[in-house]
Amino acid sequence: MTDWWWVDLLLAVAAGLVLTWIALIIALAVAGPRGPLLREALRVLPDLLRLLRRLAADGSLPRGVRVRLVLLFAYLALPFDLVPDFIPVLGYADDAIIVALVLRSVVRRAGIDAVRAHWPGSDDGFAVLCRLTGLPLPRKES
Repeated sequence: MTDWWWVDLLLAVAAGLVLTWIALIIALAVAGPRGPLLREALRVLPDLLRLLRRLAADGSLPRGVRVRLVLLFAYLALPFDLVPDFIPVLGYADDAIIVALVLRSVVRRAGIDAVRAHWPGSDDGFAVLCRLTGLPLPRKES
C-alpha cells in the first residue's frame, strides 16, 4: 500500500488545481463588469488593446505596470482560455473581464493622465474606460 503514495499525492494536487480554477471563475464573475458595462467593454476592446500596447511601450511608466501588461499580453496570446467558451456568458467574456481587471490596476498605478495621453479612441470610449476602472472622468477645461 505504501508504494502508491504518489497516486494520492497526484489526486490531491489535481483536486487542488480544480478547486483553484473554480475559485478563479467565481472571482471573475464577481469582480467583472456586468450588463451594459460588459457590452461597452467588448465594444471598445480594440481601443483597449491598442492602449495597453502603447502603455507597455512607454518607458516612463513604472516597471510594475509594464510587467502587468506583458503578462496580460502573454495570457491573451495563449491558444486556450481560462474559462472554456462553452460556459455561458463567462466563456466569451473572460478576456474582457481580465483586461478590465488589469486595466483597473494599471490605470490606478500609472495615473489617469498617462492613460489619457495614450488613449487611441473616442471620448465616449474613454468614458467607458473610466467606468471600467472605477475612476472619475477628468474634468474638461473651459
